[in-house]
Amino acid sequence: MLEAGAKAPEFALNTHEGIETSLSELLQNGPLILYFYPADFTPGCTKEACSIRDIHKDIQSVGLQVVGVSPQDEDSHTRFREEHNLPFILLSDPKKIAIKKYDVDGPFGVGVRRATFLISQDRKIKDAIMADIFVGQHEEFIKKAVKLRETAESS
Repeated sequence: MLEAGAKAPEFALNTHEGIETSLSELLQNGPLILYFYPADFTPGCTKEACSIRDIHKDIQSVGLQVVGVSPQDEDSHTRFREEHNLPFILLSDPKKIAIKKYDVDGPFGVGVRRATFLISQDRKIKDAIMADIFVGQHEEFIKKAVKLRETAESS
């Protein structure tokens, strides 16, 4: 997994709507919480996505945005977003382009590691976490990023 301080690798992937977007394009809208997850509709990934959905207004209120990445296709992502009312972009990475660049490919190339990165607009990884089983650690990571942005804005 890439560490804090590293430059976030560029990528171009399709959104759930089938529109190609790149990291650079996403960062035009502000700093980014980029999270990688194994699969749509699995219990852990659903719990993680819904926990992010539930704090999405807080994320946006401090100028952050969130984007999820997994290997499923656009149709799966669309169904997953609709079923769970997810307000953020999901990117489809069936060839594991970004997954490999961020070093979150599963053991022996099987699956995807659960990882979350905080990326600044200058493409620096400010912080990162990997926790495959303890999904709640990703929510805490995001809440911490939100709190740090709130503190920085009020000083």
